[in-house]
Amino acid sequence: MEEYLVPTGFGEDEFIEKKSRFIGRLWPAETEEEALAKIQEMKKQHYDATHNCWAYIIRDGAVRFSDDGEPGGTAGMPMLQVLQREGLFNVVCVVTRYFGGILLGAGGLVRAYTKGAKIAVDAAGKSMKRVWTVLYLPCPYSWYERVKLETESFGGIIRSTDFGSEVELELLFPEAKAPEFLEKLTDMTAGTVEAMETGTEYRAFPI
Repeated sequence: MEEYLVPTGFGEDEFIEKKSRFIGRLWPAETEEEALAKIQEMKKQHYDATHNCWAYIIRDGAVRFSDDGEPGGTAGMPMLQVLQREGLFNVVCVVTRYFGGILLGAGGLVRAYTKGAKIAVDAAGKSMKRVWTVLYLPCPYSWYERVKLETESFGGIIRSTDFGSEVELELLFPEAKAPEFLEKLTDMTAGTVEAMETGTEYRAFPI
């Protein structure tokens, strides 16, 4: 299974440019139907806006955008290019504009809609969807801090921690990194601390 970036969740931010208000919003969308539903929702919610421009990328599906009445190439395409530069899939972005009475010109519009998409991406966050190896690791307290550091250095995630007579950790690692971590664990503890693989999961986690 391939790995790719998706939005962590919903993101929203806004700014004012020469009295025009721009609101950038971004959502995860697994299908084109989901993406179109979000776009329609924003058009209804902001029926009084001057423009609701949008772009979406569905993995193994459609890639589309709309200027929604702005001059051609000044809104939807710049938004799409932000999503592509950020490496995101299964994502839909809508930038709403309330016109403030001052024309921005083509270059100004491109910059504004690019910024609207970028701040929405930043607000939503990015997650990597990939195969993760799940490890169960009972660990003496004396090794706990070192294990945490090594987990991070190998790109792992501590999903749960249970403090009892020893620390019991549930760890997730990118599939390719798990064997390297296990080898490192054996070396640094001289084999006194061992982890057990309990399965794999194909899912997204924030990066």
